[in-house]
Amino acid sequence: MTEIKREDDFEKTPITAEVRDVDITNAMGGVLTEEQQKLIEDLDKESSVRKLSNPLLAQLFYFACIGVTMFHVWAAFKPPAVQKYRAIHVAMMLVLGFIMYPFSKKSNYKKVSVFDWIFVILSLMAPIYVWLEYEGIIMRAGNANRNDMIMATILVVLVLEASRRMSGWALPILSIIFIAYGLWGRYMPGIFGHRGYTWLQLSNKLFPDTEGIYGSSVSVAASFIYLFILFGAVMAKSGMGAFFNDIAMSLAGHTKGGPAKVSVISSGLLGSINGSAVANVVTTGAFTIPLMKRTGYSREFAGAVEAASSVGGQLLPPVMGAAAFIMAEILSVKYSVIIVHAAIPALLYYLGIIIQVHLRAGKLNLVGIAKDKLPKAGAVMRDKGHLLIPICVLLYYLLFSGKTVVYAAVVTIVSTVVVSMLRPSTSMSFKDILDACADGAKQTVSVAMACACVGIVVGVISKTGFGFTMANAIITLGAKSLLLTLLFTMVTCMILGMGVPSIPAYIITSAIAAPALAKLGIPVIAAHMFAFYFAMFANLTPPVALAAFAAAGLSGGNPMKTGWASVKLAIAGFLVPYMFIYSPQLLLIDTPLLEGIRVAIGACVGVLLIGSAVEGYLFTSMEWFVRIVSFAGALCLIDGGLVTDLIGAGVLIEVVALQYIVASGMPKKSWAVICVKSLFGGITGLFIGMPLSYQFQAPIIRDTVSLGKYIEEISRLLTHTPSPYEGTIAGSPAVLAITCLVCAAAGLVIMYAVARSRSPLSRRARPEDF
Repeated sequence: MTEIKREDDFEKTPITAEVRDVDITNAMGGVLTEEQQKLIEDLDKESSVRKLSNPLLAQLFYFACIGVTMFHVWAAFKPPAVQKYRAIHVAMMLVLGFIMYPFSKKSNYKKVSVFDWIFVILSLMAPIYVWLEYEGIIMRAGNANRNDMIMATILVVLVLEASRRMSGWALPILSIIFIAYGLWGRYMPGIFGHRGYTWLQLSNKLFPDTEGIYGSSVSVAASFIYLFILFGAVMAKSGMGAFFNDIAMSLAGHTKGGPAKVSVISSGLLGSINGSAVANVVTTGAFTIPLMKRTGYSREFAGAVEAASSVGGQLLPPVMGAAAFIMAEILSVKYSVIIVHAAIPALLYYLGIIIQVHLRAGKLNLVGIAKDKLPKAGAVMRDKGHLLIPICVLLYYLLFSGKTVVYAAVVTIVSTVVVSMLRPSTSMSFKDILDACADGAKQTVSVAMACACVGIVVGVISKTGFGFTMANAIITLGAKSLLLTLLFTMVTCMILGMGVPSIPAYIITSAIAAPALAKLGIPVIAAHMFAFYFAMFANLTPPVALAAFAAAGLSGGNPMKTGWASVKLAIAGFLVPYMFIYSPQLLLIDTPLLEGIRVAIGACVGVLLIGSAVEGYLFTSMEWFVRIVSFAGALCLIDGGLVTDLIGAGVLIEVVALQYIVASGMPKKSWAVICVKSLFGGITGLFIGMPLSYQFQAPIIRDTVSLGKYIEEISRLLTHTPSPYEGTIAGSPAVLAITCLVCAAAGLVIMYAVARSRSPLSRRARPEDF
């Protein structure tokens, strides 16, 4: 295997399809270089696993993983009773987890300790107890006995310990805090106090109730998540990683800033089937980051492109991340519905990244890779294009067949194996199939344990009514303001995501914040999608940004600078959730086709304005006031109303016209430049002055301030149409006249300032300028 270096000696490594095919196929199949493996283990606790030195034990563990996969495939068609099935799944994951993950970093990473074997034996007790006492558990129906309490205690301890080993202390500590809240909540002051519960009452909620550890999140992990992780493992063994990389290189590698666009496309495609941001960064970043650096991007920006693109893969249909399956289960909707709702926001996210990448390349005058060094699209499609067939099969069964998601997953897995054999370069051997089965089991362990551990939190929330209490508190704290409530929800998601994996962060936040948003009239699917987005973005936001840190490890850049560059690059993604909250049409919720197209076009314009404002470049470098107005125009497009869309379109026309004239090389004192600048300043002053003056009018309007209402009032006055504010100071012609004068004055001031300002002439920016 050719080793790809981290430093700037990438020039020494030839760019050949053979190197990419071998390395990416191996990486996607779990065969990473020592450097890649060490980087993942250092950053992602879930990847720091034992490498058993005993050949017999290693072989037994390998076949045990295959057996676990076979059980889940069989259960997809003939599942046991609910409690039995979930108990077996959790026990299997616990057993594999205690063998894979050592007690601490100082433990032996080559052999399983005696204490771990004790944990393994204890893990098998819960499903045995459920099977033997199943009828009694059903008959007791919430009236737990002492044996139930003992088994619940053992299971809770095992789940907490397994979660600690796999994902760190944050999630177990959070679960323990909620357990303490359930036991001693009677001593809590104010609205968060409750009657309090004994351990017998609380443990009965956690085990074997289907709202605790064996709750909906474990149900999803045992079915949808497991099978789609297996699907990703099978796709990896078939060479899909190399195919995605090569087709992205052939389509975008030669364009301006081509390697960065390749990173965006390939990482998005791979992330949509593997669901792991950190693993995606290490897999594709080993090739795209050195290419970006060689093209001229900085270390931090190259790492940020890979990190932002990899995180977005969890938002991109058809597979998305594991949390999307849990969302479908919580909302009791088909997964195909989630795919439809998620499509436009995900594409807007990637559009925002590509726009910034393109503008950065223009600003730095970067070029792509020579076409003769890139794979040919036709050759790639002839060699590996048949690998798209399983994706088409998956989409058909998810969207059109009416079959269940589980059935779609199994059929797609089988079709992948069959299709891979159409060409020798992608044909999977029997050993590859077994390896994929084993990888599917091992990759599911950490996800399953996170789902089980978060079941403790969800169980306590359900038992104590904490979710409804917190929802009311959020609404009260936000003063019934939708914007403030959204901001609080976003901050909660980001804080949770810093310490716990994205799946628990989404589940907990959706249980707490989604009801609050729903009470403010937000569609439930939009509220959950909002929490879902920001739970995923926690991988990008410092101080804990695992995807960005992994990318920095490959690029050699500063981790924190890479993290902030990732946030800057994904800024459109941070605004997209607000867009679909204020414009649910973006989620295609009860939306006519033409209305959906209008809102989508407006959102695309907003993303373009955001990108140009952040990069400070469109056709040439932007001055500060143009960047501010561009960003303000993008914010107008968050609200999907016709008036705000027209304002955003007007800002776009202004910015494009001003940038075009400045970039054309005209002297800054020419009449064309002065006219466009004056128009720009006047309209900008109108946009800024009207809402500002409007804020000082009567409270009845100030409480529902919007530019649309203001324009509506002016039109009523001009057409002598009765106004609902007639007779109040707000409806007074004098007040409206004064307001118009204030707007005009503000416009003249800004027009003069803009006209007198210095505009950059048409020249390409140099790297040192930024």
